[in-house]
Amino acid sequence: MNDNHSAAHRLSRRRFLAGTAAAGTLLAHPSLVDRTTADDASAPIDVDSPALSVADRLEDRRYVVTGDRAYVVGTQDGRFPAMGWHVRGEMGGVWSPPIKLLDGIWFGVDGEWIEPAERFTSGYGHARMDFPARGSLEISRTEFAPDGVRAVLIGLHFTATDGEERFTLEVDAHSELMKSYPWGWTDPSQLEHNTEDAVEFDGERLVFRDRGTPPVENALEHDWAAVVGSTLDPVDGETGEDYRGPQDPATICPAEGDAPDRCDDTEFGNGKGGRLAYDVAVADGETETVWFAVAGADFDGPDPDDAVDAALAELDAALDDPEGALAEKVESRVEFGENTRLDLPDNPRLAESIDWSKQNLADSVLTVENLDIRETNAGENYPEPEGVVDRVRFLGAGFPDYPWLFATDGEYTAFASVAVGQFEPIKDHLRSLREISEIDNDGSGKVVHEVTFDGSVYFGSNADEGNTDETSKFPSAVALIWRWTGDDEFRDEMYDFAKRNMEYVLEELDEDGDGWPGGHGNVERPGMGEEKLDVAVYTIRGLRDLADMARSKGDTATQKWAEGRAKSLEVRFEETWWFGREGATQYADSLSNPDNEQVFQRHWIGVTPMEIELRDSAGAPRPGLAAEDHGTAALEERERGCYTDEFGLYHTGTGPTEAEDGNPGPSCDEHVSEVPSERQIFTLNTAIMAVGEGNYGRLGPDRQEHYLNANAELQFLPDEQPGAMPEIAPSPDYGRSIDLPLTERAMVLQAWGAYGTVWPVVHQHLGVRPDLGRGRLEVVPQVPPQASSGLSGENIRLGDGSVAVSVDADGSTYETTVDAAVGLDELVVGHTIPRDAEVSSVALDGEEVCYETRETNRGAEVLVEADPDGERTLVVETA
Repeated sequence: MNDNHSAAHRLSRRRFLAGTAAAGTLLAHPSLVDRTTADDASAPIDVDSPALSVADRLEDRRYVVTGDRAYVVGTQDGRFPAMGWHVRGEMGGVWSPPIKLLDGIWFGVDGEWIEPAERFTSGYGHARMDFPARGSLEISRTEFAPDGVRAVLIGLHFTATDGEERFTLEVDAHSELMKSYPWGWTDPSQLEHNTEDAVEFDGERLVFRDRGTPPVENALEHDWAAVVGSTLDPVDGETGEDYRGPQDPATICPAEGDAPDRCDDTEFGNGKGGRLAYDVAVADGETETVWFAVAGADFDGPDPDDAVDAALAELDAALDDPEGALAEKVESRVEFGENTRLDLPDNPRLAESIDWSKQNLADSVLTVENLDIRETNAGENYPEPEGVVDRVRFLGAGFPDYPWLFATDGEYTAFASVAVGQFEPIKDHLRSLREISEIDNDGSGKVVHEVTFDGSVYFGSNADEGNTDETSKFPSAVALIWRWTGDDEFRDEMYDFAKRNMEYVLEELDEDGDGWPGGHGNVERPGMGEEKLDVAVYTIRGLRDLADMARSKGDTATQKWAEGRAKSLEVRFEETWWFGREGATQYADSLSNPDNEQVFQRHWIGVTPMEIELRDSAGAPRPGLAAEDHGTAALEERERGCYTDEFGLYHTGTGPTEAEDGNPGPSCDEHVSEVPSERQIFTLNTAIMAVGEGNYGRLGPDRQEHYLNANAELQFLPDEQPGAMPEIAPSPDYGRSIDLPLTERAMVLQAWGAYGTVWPVVHQHLGVRPDLGRGRLEVVPQVPPQASSGLSGENIRLGDGSVAVSVDADGSTYETTVDAAVGLDELVVGHTIPRDAEVSSVALDGEEVCYETRETNRGAEVLVEADPDGERTLVVETA
């Protein structure tokens, strides 16, 4: 989401947006998906999971299927056109991080290529394509990537509906053995770094290999391999330059400049091709499945190991029992769905969206080994590696162009991860950031921004500006995970680094000594001041969370330091940052030194003062930093057409501007900005707005519900893959992904958007607030006004146990039922009521009890201490 992309490609994510402006008028909604289960949608193998299908414009829709060691990206018609922009056109195909293996793989029957698919289905952990019948031969295809294996499996299913079928099955594969870095515009670029592949048919398989040392200073000697094989024995094989199935002869995209609307390969390509042929017989009325695997391996450094031997071992493991591996994969994904089982009777679509977001988060988990940490300073340098990390596991930010490790994405995605019980991957994500940051930044405490699969640190080293907000957010992510898991060992493992995070931010980045750190935030635009709003907001939260962890450890010195710095900033926050003039009820986006002159440009970061939750000096949660009147006014204005559209919150709102093209939309204020509006709707921006609305009790249909549903609908009205939440929603200045060139699109799957659906429901509506590091749980719900039938959640994972919560609000009666199946020392049950409501009675399990009232930005929280053993029901009556 960092947006310096328009200036010399300083950050990879910033680069993308430069090509998406003025994309044209939005079209009508894409087709609704069909809901099925995978085993009743004409599937030829027994796979039982929820499924979503689409059947139109499949050639224009991308998909991704992932495992933790490999993934595949193509189009839903079964083809593999060039796609992506980090290395133009080379980001799709089959990957086993840190390397790409193939541009694609294609299938034919008796000399004719299988026609494009006419139906695509997303299932849990797999995908399926249904192709037009070839006479009486029905054809479909299943793809998945088994976890723990560096391979992708493809099952071709042939059903004979009118007599026995005998045919020759042909398979083309085209390699592109390429590391994830350098990119197309870096120094060096992949034009210099990517060396030529070799290929052979070994009698059973196609074997692709790239070994040697690129002609680039500080490049490492390597041996990389990709192999393609089947459960059948081939009757023939051949190799050569092409072999791209129906995509021969290939249209080649240039490395930069004007390009055809659709390409098959690019100037960066140095791959080779090959073909395998098999005899297949299918009895009348029967189905035969032929499994193929694409596997790979890589070794870097002096005298590297034999990658071919390693790749063949991965291939053999993948082909040992494909159907068993598929069943295991789907079963594991169904088990993910068992955590945080939600019943939202008045919004079942939102509950279904969250179920698919559980899958999106699981789809994003990748493991990579032997990373050579290299400081590239935004692509300007290519020094020798400064260290090696043996293994990392993390949530890839987005596919196909951001599949590697980001700090910003992980720190936002952490909220969704803990709320659906996926603790282990997000723990490892933070461990990976810490380990790489410590090597790259020599223990300074600064958090790296972006690290590619091979260990190249693109941005966030000591020598470049980095992103201050990411360093400030790190202690909060640690504290969040600690509270939900109660894992003191994890807290202790991360604590010293978290301390140094905040010390670095406040001691190294506050040049004018006013307490407000400088440096980059999530948005960088011309005219912005040195001190950014989101940096200030997340620094206050980071200090509060560090203080809370310090208090738990008995580190009084750190607790006092962090609390003192936080309080100093909090008491000055409103006076310093509230813009509140020229008709704008908003916070300034930045401050210009030396006099802290306010700069207001209408960016989405204006919502962050309402989005965060703080812990006070007693450890109690406090929703929102903004004063209640300012926060409410700012959110109300953001709901208007100058900031919000059908699918969520604009990156930068409309209004008077000095920009050349003027103001394309309505104005909510009279202030003249230095920059144009950017009516692109990132799912993260919408998520932050949804969370902010919840922190201020604004849960109604034109308030939080609009933003919740906006992100959720993207999974069921998909421009691309059904079930996948994308990076950018259909929006005026972006257009629709389905209408854009495949080399100029946002991500088909981006993890961070789940923050805006999962967290509001679990943490705000159901009110689940664990503090398991202290053995404490609060459940303080707030029922949306449209939830007339109440709502509930079961098996919400907490530590080594779980909690079930059921809530309802009917007029003047507010009910909360909690059943905590986790070891607790203290349980607080409550309910949030309107600020002006008068409590007439409070009963716990049918008996009147004493209660405490906590005034918050979202309303009055009525709190009662309860016995943590067994089910407890609280009923609050108001006059």
